[in-house]
Amino acid sequence: MKCFYFTKDEEEEGATLSSRESKVSWVRSLSVASSSATVDTRRSRSELDSDSRDYTDSFEFYEFLTQRRANDLRVFGFYELKLATKGFSRGLMIGEGGFGSVYRGVVGEMEVAVKRLNRYGFQGHKEWINEVNFLGVVKHPNLVKLIGYCAEDDERGMQRLLVYELMCNKSLEDHLLARSRAPLSWTLRLKIAQDAARGLAYLHEEMDFQLIFRDFKPSNILLDEDFNAKLSDFGLARQGPAAGLSHISTSVVGTVGYAAPEYVQTGRLTAKSDVWSFGVVLYELITGRRVLERNLPRAEQKLLEWVRPYVSDSKKFHFILDPRLEGHDCVKSAQRLASLANKCLTKNPRSRPKMSEVVDILGNIITDAAAQAEAVPETAKEAVDENEEAAEEGVDTKEEGREEVESGKLESNNQKWSFDFKEMVSFRNKSIERRYRQLCYIFSAKRCKFSRSIFSCTTENAGTFSQSCIWPRKC
Repeated sequence: MKCFYFTKDEEEEGATLSSRESKVSWVRSLSVASSSATVDTRRSRSELDSDSRDYTDSFEFYEFLTQRRANDLRVFGFYELKLATKGFSRGLMIGEGGFGSVYRGVVGEMEVAVKRLNRYGFQGHKEWINEVNFLGVVKHPNLVKLIGYCAEDDERGMQRLLVYELMCNKSLEDHLLARSRAPLSWTLRLKIAQDAARGLAYLHEEMDFQLIFRDFKPSNILLDEDFNAKLSDFGLARQGPAAGLSHISTSVVGTVGYAAPEYVQTGRLTAKSDVWSFGVVLYELITGRRVLERNLPRAEQKLLEWVRPYVSDSKKFHFILDPRLEGHDCVKSAQRLASLANKCLTKNPRSRPKMSEVVDILGNIITDAAAQAEAVPETAKEAVDENEEAAEEGVDTKEEGREEVESGKLESNNQKWSFDFKEMVSFRNKSIERRYRQLCYIFSAKRCKFSRSIFSCTTENAGTFSQSCIWPRKC
């Protein structure tokens, strides 16, 4: 799903940028991205305020990030990364987005992911600056690690690359929405949600400055070899409002379906905008569907509208549960997760919980789900024990039962033969009696006219059948 980017002032400025201004902007970005660069502070400040005011509030903030980053990031050469990715081979491509492609590579003995931004487009350049500055500062187990970057200018243009730690299991989107892969278990989905919530809580509440992610979605949640979730792609991240301010006004960026409605309508950005996006992803974890799916019937294309009538009715809730979770006893746990998602999707931003509160609630849901999962095997074990005891008792009475069965078989056989014989005799008697009555009727009707004394017929009932007729002596 592609990102949208609605701006007014920046589009006008971008349309009038000359090649000379672009070159000056590139020099300015290098001064910010590299701690070893020496560019005049006054010139850098003016250019920064004019070109990147949508990403930071002041030059002092960039200076602060540069000091915090120190020399932790490694500076790579372009040809070194080209060699590491075998010439940016498409066979090593593991991802592709609106601002560039991601390749698997090997630097020394370390496997890395190399993101190469498009050479054309000023917006991608600003994304690159943002990631270098923010990922060079933030450090948390649930945030992807930036190893280094490359910033070179050659005959083919500006080369902007980022080098990350390699996440072996790709993104949550690849596992959750790709039908070819094995489905994620319910326990694993809860764990991924908790890891992602911890990452957002760190950005919102645990640093000495607030950072709003602005593009929280499954494709930006990467999974390592142990399925630990880490947030990636800080290109749209933005510093939160200063102390005493409730929000910041900025151009609307993000991904359709995940951006909070108040942010889309007014451009007022707060940390609660990320909370809304988190609620949307929770419903994707529950249903296994995208937030927008054009291939479904019209009534099911928008995820939040489709789930609304089912969430309020506990008897119908199982209809929205991911069909690939069939066999998992997770309906109650999923209902609690949906309740948390509804809190995150509250229309009033102030009523939405903080991400630290979301982490606590998810912890309780995971604990209860684990206890329920442990209780099920114990119940099954008790049932198995009862079956084994019943089997042992059956062994003790097996011989007695066998004798009773054998004697019962003999009795049943005798009864069967007796019943068959009686049935045969009865059927034979009925046949004889039926034939006898037919003959009696025939002969009584004929003989009564000539020799009434032989039959028990009278003049009044001559020619009719009589039950007291005897077999005629002669015709």
